[in-house]
Amino acid sequence: MNMQEQITARLTEIETTEHVKILLAVESGSRAWGFASPDSDYDVRFIYLRRLDDYLHLEPVRDVLEYPISDLLDFSGWDLQKALKLLGKSNQVVMEWLNSPIIYRDSSQADELRALASDCFALKKALYHYLATAENNNREFLQKEQVKLKKYFYVIRPLLACRWILERHSTPPMLFSTLVEHCLPAPLKESVDKLLDLKLHNPELKFIPKVGVLNEFIEKSLSELKATLATLGKDPATKWAALDSYFIKTVKESDS
Repeated sequence: MNMQEQITARLTEIETTEHVKILLAVESGSRAWGFASPDSDYDVRFIYLRRLDDYLHLEPVRDVLEYPISDLLDFSGWDLQKALKLLGKSNQVVMEWLNSPIIYRDSSQADELRALASDCFALKKALYHYLATAENNNREFLQKEQVKLKKYFYVIRPLLACRWILERHSTPPMLFSTLVEHCLPAPLKESVDKLLDLKLHNPELKFIPKVGVLNEFIEKSLSELKATLATLGKDPATKWAALDSYFIKTVKESDS
């Protein structure tokens, strides 16, 4: 079986074993972002629905399914109820799953969820998520003279996502190339293109000398974004009614 067939078969196996219905399964990592190395894992993430009775237990049923990585395949999923609670808080992980360009399993329920997602976008929460991601990766991985090549993308992509959010007031696209096209300063494009070529043709663990011009851009961007974040007011309150209605309808339809 090719990788697509293996992923499809594993999703069906999970449904059978766990007694769930998978509404959406996508690629969520570097492959979906467009900068996978030859040995990158397949990060398969999914949203699943349990039976009605499972949601009526007094003792909550676990709302996450996780499995050991095997043969480059990394599977994990969230219960629909958990995904909706996070979506209501403008969780960008759920937003990215819904916008992934690589889809392994789709459904009409997932289409409805995508339609609801735009109303859940909260600028300040989204900005904080990507800024924290960039800041943490920069602090942990890009301060030495020799750095992991892939960590530049785990810092630059969220920084460009922040720029997108501030300029367009919307969820940033998954593809790194789109963010580069619209949000990367032109003088840095050559340096980023060189790194991207290295990333696409070398193993995940490749180390490279620190790239001064990119580190300067990162530090400056972090400082500017933190200052901007401090000036923003509160996001609007979450509108739970539409998410509640969607959840109730989806569970009832699945149980009928």
